[in-house]
Amino acid sequence: MTKTQPNKPNLSSTVAEVNFASYILNASGPRCTTEAELHNLGQSESAAIMTKSCTLLAREGNPEPRYKALPQGSIQSMGLPNLGYKAYLDMLPRLTQYNKPLIVSISGLSINDNVEMVSAFQKSAADLLEVNFSCPNVPGKPQLGYDFEQTDKALAAITKFGDKPLGIKLPAYFDFNHFETVANILKKYPVKFISSINSIGNTLVIDPETESPVIKPKAGFGGLCGSYIKPIGLANVNAFRQLLPKEISIFGVGGIYSGSDAFEYLLAGADAVQVATCYQEQGTECFSRISNELSQILSRKNYQDINDAKGALKLL
Repeated sequence: MTKTQPNKPNLSSTVAEVNFASYILNASGPRCTTEAELHNLGQSESAAIMTKSCTLLAREGNPEPRYKALPQGSIQSMGLPNLGYKAYLDMLPRLTQYNKPLIVSISGLSINDNVEMVSAFQKSAADLLEVNFSCPNVPGKPQLGYDFEQTDKALAAITKFGDKPLGIKLPAYFDFNHFETVANILKKYPVKFISSINSIGNTLVIDPETESPVIKPKAGFGGLCGSYIKPIGLANVNAFRQLLPKEISIFGVGGIYSGSDAFEYLLAGADAVQVATCYQEQGTECFSRISNELSQILSRKNYQDINDAKGALKLL
């Protein structure tokens, strides 16, 4: 007699009322700058196609070396290398063939920059707009997400232009008062999702043999990524899940290499997760592998749907 296979758990998710076929997608940053890289994501198991954070004009970014793989992640100071927002506007229609959500990441160097780009992308083929308030690697430019007054002003300016769901990529916060302050600002505006967290800015890794930093920009100061930051990402996701209304979705970001990592973000309350450093190091294979590992964990725990475990962290 043939054994019947148990049904695979449902990994589909919804973020800002947009449907995703699975829980795992790429984060803005690695391997998503050129049109070829975005088509590669379209052909992969990534649940969406997320672009590199774009600026008003094309940027080459910071001088090399600006990325260094580390034992449990990486440090980088890329400086927003991208093709300029008009290039992404042009290529979006050609990416619709993959029938998966298109997410444009926007990172203006001023509020006016963000206003111009958000207004333009509201009339585009994008499904979601992620505005980056947390890039730590542009010399001379502060992280907007740490200036609460400017965050408020920026949200007032960019949430006026259309109905496409708009979200904010946030830096890491470390104080409960900051979680509460940011949550209260977000609730004032029609923000549909947050992505939490970006890399941890202004960290320093030194090579004791060369007696030098491992990257060149900003005298070696850069954003720390990977497993080093996962506990901080989990804390931010869980804190915001408790403070924000359920109508505001949450992308979990930071240190996702395995199905177990994704499952931890699910327990913390993330609606989907974005993969950065692992994708940089392993390529598109990581999306199917992490999804399969997550599916196996859910099956073992008798969860039939990711929503059964979402936000179900069991406190001691």
